[in-house]
Amino acid sequence: MAETVVLETSMGNIVCELYTTHAPKTCQNFSTLASRNYYNRTVFHRIIPDFMVQGGDPTGTGRGGASIYGEKFEDEIRPDLKHTGAGILSMANSGPNTNGSQFFITLAPTPWLDGKHTIFGRVKGGMNIVKRMGMVQTKDDRPLEDTVRDLRRVTAAVPPTLTERVCRALTPPERNIDVRTLRKCERESDTREIR
Repeated sequence: MAETVVLETSMGNIVCELYTTHAPKTCQNFSTLASRNYYNRTVFHRIIPDFMVQGGDPTGTGRGGASIYGEKFEDEIRPDLKHTGAGILSMANSGPNTNGSQFFITLAPTPWLDGKHTIFGRVKGGMNIVKRMGMVQTKDDRPLEDTVRDLRRVTAAVPPTLTERVCRALTPPERNIDVRTLRKCERESDTREIR
């Protein structure tokens, strides 16, 4: 089962599926930073309409952030993963093998980024939130003060165990109809009540 993370923002929640098989080191970095509350209270500091929204920098400047492996770590670029449309989750960098903590989510196809940025997931819920973020007012690609989007928390959603999945399937519906009395129908008029 794929690992899932939830980005709780001031505009709503964004659910992302991580590509742990394709980019294991990058996914480990992202989910570990999330579990350490590294991303909590950070902002999406760079927003470019019809391109991407970028966050993950604790300084909010676009120049900060470090990985769990040290300041920077190497790319995990795969030729089979492309920036084909909106909702692709990739690492922001300043050149080859300079990944830290910053990431971005695409708002449109961005093929010029293929082979330059590690793709490590995709948005699987809340794409409407990402699109709304991409429409906020900006100046020099930075959201204006009153529209800064706070990344409140990133949490790793732990996949349910087999027992939890089975128990959930066996849970009765929310609105139970309780049997209050049970009696045998003795006359024809008794059956009219239940028709």
